[in-house]
Amino acid sequence: MRVEGLEKERVLDFVAYCKKHRSELDDSYLYDFDLLKFQAGDENPTYLALNQQDQIVGAASLVMDDYHKRGRRARFRIFHSETQDIQCYQQLLEKLLKHTTSLEKVFLFIPVGNKNLIEMIEGLKFSVERYAFLLVREDLDVPEVELPNGYELKAFRPDQDEENWLTVRNAAFSKLKGSETPLTTEGVKTLLIDDDYLEGGMMILFHQGKPVGVIRGADDEYEEAPIMNIGPVAILPEYQGRGLGRSLLRASLRFAKEKGYKRTILSVNGENERAQALYVQEGFKQVDAVACYQYLINNR
Repeated sequence: MRVEGLEKERVLDFVAYCKKHRSELDDSYLYDFDLLKFQAGDENPTYLALNQQDQIVGAASLVMDDYHKRGRRARFRIFHSETQDIQCYQQLLEKLLKHTTSLEKVFLFIPVGNKNLIEMIEGLKFSVERYAFLLVREDLDVPEVELPNGYELKAFRPDQDEENWLTVRNAAFSKLKGSETPLTTEGVKTLLIDDDYLEGGMMILFHQGKPVGVIRGADDEYEEAPIMNIGPVAILPEYQGRGLGRSLLRASLRFAKEKGYKRTILSVNGENERAQALYVQEGFKQVDAVACYQYLINNR
């Protein structure tokens, strides 16, 4: 077995490998539209493990875009080997770490049911940073959205509301593990051109003209069927505890129903018990759990 950097002529082989194994992994960056435009490079360092027949038996790729690098970390797009050999994982990891000298850590999410990958990862000295839960809501009736006096919910206005979105999102997530890195204006604009964008799915809650909450509904797929993904759901810290998150959630659920979605999906950090309780109360049920494993680069 040998490990080599991904060359342009093998991108399609890499994409096929990702599609073959994405059901075993966190597929956040393995959707068809992500893979369709995938290119190896500084933002996507990628390596392949090849057998003597020159067939791909393992792959590792990092997401090193501006957002992740500003947080001094990189996220795995894929980290997988068909050989179930820790030496294969070790070689792939060593190659990728050459690209991370300015970072503090690399991380990936692993479904808790994937015991084989977890065993490999822990053998490489990765440690659990946090857990996250995936919740799904079937097409049920949604109560009316009731807002207190002085509050107004509006659809996001491109080229007008970017700063409003940033104000809320960054303040609400400043202490949330995995989301502490502030989003930028360019990051918000990217949401508007992503393939999962739904017109009208991004909404901002105002209180007497001040932005205090945001929510986004995006097109997604789950169990080979369309589903609307809800997130982020964010309320300014000083406005939390007033039932505004529930109102935002219900507004997004009603939007999903209007768009013809039969189900909605969202994820929540394990330590965010208040949000978990809200989602369960509003009809969501947990369908999966993932562990976020981190590898601290400076502790090598």
